[in-house]
Amino acid sequence: MPVDCEQALGKLRYPLGQGWTAQQCTGRNAPPTAPATEAWLVCGRRAGKSFVLALTAVFLATFKDYRPQLAPGERATVLVIACDRRQARVILRYVRGLLTGVPMLARLIERETAEAFDLNNAVSIEVAVASFRSTRGYTLAAALCDEIAFGPTDDAAEPDYEVLHARPGMATIPGAVLLCASSPYARRGALWDAFRRHYGKDSSVLVWKAATRTMNPIVPQAVIDAAMEADPASAAAEYGAEFRTDVETYISREVVDAAVVVGRRELSRIDNVTYRAFVDPSGGSSDSMTLAIAHVDGTRVVLDLVRERKPPFSPDDVAREFADVLKSYNVASVRGDRYGGEWPRERFRTHGIDYITSTAAENDLYRELLPILNGGRCELLDHPRLITQLCSLERRTARGGRDSIDHPPGAHDDVANCVAGAIVTASRAAMEEVPFVVPFVARRARYIPGQQSWWPS
Repeated sequence: MPVDCEQALGKLRYPLGQGWTAQQCTGRNAPPTAPATEAWLVCGRRAGKSFVLALTAVFLATFKDYRPQLAPGERATVLVIACDRRQARVILRYVRGLLTGVPMLARLIERETAEAFDLNNAVSIEVAVASFRSTRGYTLAAALCDEIAFGPTDDAAEPDYEVLHARPGMATIPGAVLLCASSPYARRGALWDAFRRHYGKDSSVLVWKAATRTMNPIVPQAVIDAAMEADPASAAAEYGAEFRTDVETYISREVVDAAVVVGRRELSRIDNVTYRAFVDPSGGSSDSMTLAIAHVDGTRVVLDLVRERKPPFSPDDVAREFADVLKSYNVASVRGDRYGGEWPRERFRTHGIDYITSTAAENDLYRELLPILNGGRCELLDHPRLITQLCSLERRTARGGRDSIDHPPGAHDDVANCVAGAIVTASRAAMEEVPFVVPFVARRARYIPGQQSWWPS
């Protein structure tokens, strides 16, 4: 095996060196008494996490024999789960380099595809993108998850926990390994849960926490110093492997679930009801274009409709489609943000709908939506992407103390944004329509000199 592979494999051995480094990275005073079948690497950026996962995948696939546990025709899979396709390609290149760079291992390759290597020992190494579907249907000798704290959030509100449904696929392979590696992010999710429960404790689960330069000393300290100066909270997570304290959950899943009317997908128009609408426009190449319609029923705001068109699409065709939907609810105007300058106004105007630019920024809409949801004054549709995006929203505190509410890195909030706009617009309109009644004062009134008002005597 080449020297660099030996060095990378050394990162996984316990203890690394002796004494202080192992104690520092695990928080333990003594090494484990048995090999760990579940481990979590909480490491800074450029620490070599992807290469460690690729190296581990190759080692487990080539140096262990799983055939006694397999049925005739069954293959054991070492599955590497990446946070996105770009990262998956990086890991696959590492796997290819490790397999083909060692003649002894190259002889094991039976077939290579775009996402997998089938070996002649009844083992396959596959690289997949994180999804709640990724781990189903496999007999897993190992599941190796890369950047689990930054997985996509459109399929599930808690994608990291969904990916960990790999465990049933590992049940029939004794000693099957679960290894998760990631830079830390907020104090929530599977990575934080594993760190909180097992770091520094005498547990069968091993947690290794190390800053970037502990794992990879060739990273220049000047790069880290510059990042710390620009954004200390971000740099502490990115390079120091510290979980962020300036990022919190916007709203709890329990509050959202309480607002959802189970089984209600869409409501038809009701006569003599005034509807309000909000649109989140898009150019059709990267983000979805979304529409939401809501109305007020007594003290509650009811969400009637959510429409989403995913890219690629023709913006003009979607504007025409949304305009037809708005007319079917007798809505003559729709609110939206300042995206695209004059384009949304001109397109909707062409199709007979006035486009009114919202004076409220996205942050303001989410802030006004929060008390409506917490107060139980809203009925939401049973819309999976809406629920997911609302539960994934984050509240961040900047160094100046100002809060911002937005989607997590790599995620979207197009559906949540238009729904917040529709609900807040309907709520504001209802408040403006409530007449202000001045109570009658039956007592005598007298004029107080120097004041432009009359007061009860």
